[in-house]
Amino acid sequence: MSPGPAARPAPGLSWWVALRALAWSALFAGTVGAYIPWRYFGVTLGRVRPATPSRIAGLTVLGAGVALMLACVAEFVVRGRGTPAPMDAPRELVVHGPYRVVRNPMYVGMVLTLVGELVIAWSRGFALYVAGWFAIINLVVILYEEPTLRRKFGESYERYAREVGRWWPKPRR
Repeated sequence: MSPGPAARPAPGLSWWVALRALAWSALFAGTVGAYIPWRYFGVTLGRVRPATPSRIAGLTVLGAGVALMLACVAEFVVRGRGTPAPMDAPRELVVHGPYRVVRNPMYVGMVLTLVGELVIAWSRGFALYVAGWFAIINLVVILYEEPTLRRKFGESYERYAREVGRWWPKPRR
């Protein structure tokens, strides 16, 4: 007996999930990593002078952060069958790709992006924004995301949390 229509994913579901994931990610990354730094801290393309070593370092770190976030979105879509949005979260626990190294690589990618911008357009206010953003995200992860994942995925998440560091890779046994 074959499963009914409700048991099978709708045709084209993966492109629809990918579109939602990209939209949510662009909104999140665009707000945190582009709009707020531009609007409140003067981070603009006009301040990028790639000829200096610090600017090249900043652009490199920024690029690594963006690439890491895109890799995370791809893992959420392909393996998790969901998006980074809490209301459209992955249906499967994602433990591959960047998630094999740290449990929160998307946030690490955003921190790298912000640090890259900070190197390019240094200001004390922007440095405080980056530090404050990371402090708030750390609380969100500890107080909301981790308990939610424990309830949703149980022992699978517990094992994953024991083996993979929250922000920094754990040494492999």
